[in-house]
Amino acid sequence: MPRLPVTRSIAIDSEEIEESFTRSSGPGGQSVNTTDSAVMLRFDVRNSPNLPEAVKARLEVLAGSRLTREGVLVLKSEGARSQLLNRQEIRERLFDLIREATIVPKKRRPTKPSKAAKARRMEGKAKRSTVKSLRGKPVD
Repeated sequence: MPRLPVTRSIAIDSEEIEESFTRSSGPGGQSVNTTDSAVMLRFDVRNSPNLPEAVKARLEVLAGSRLTREGVLVLKSEGARSQLLNRQEIRERLFDLIREATIVPKKRRPTKPSKAAKARRMEGKAKRSTVKSLRGKPVD
């Protein structure tokens, strides 16, 4: 079983990827009804032995509506007229999703404005208030 490299540390067995071929939708000329050029890819995220648990969790979030209840990622490609090009494109999309899931998001550290920044803000508000108050009618 050949392994498909995704990142330096992650490679997927080709047997984990299930591909099926269907006819593409839309206009395409005389051969549209005879060639199965669209590719439907299914990848079981939850039961993949080659993905770390953290990557699986982030991948499920990234997949969104493309993930079934059973944890199977379903992707479809029908952009090219060639089945081979659609297969390459769909696999690259899968690998891009997995690569994106390997990136650990940075934790946000809450910050506070400094005392000087607060003072500058209050000074600006006071100036603006003075300018606006001077726009009114003169008091006799």
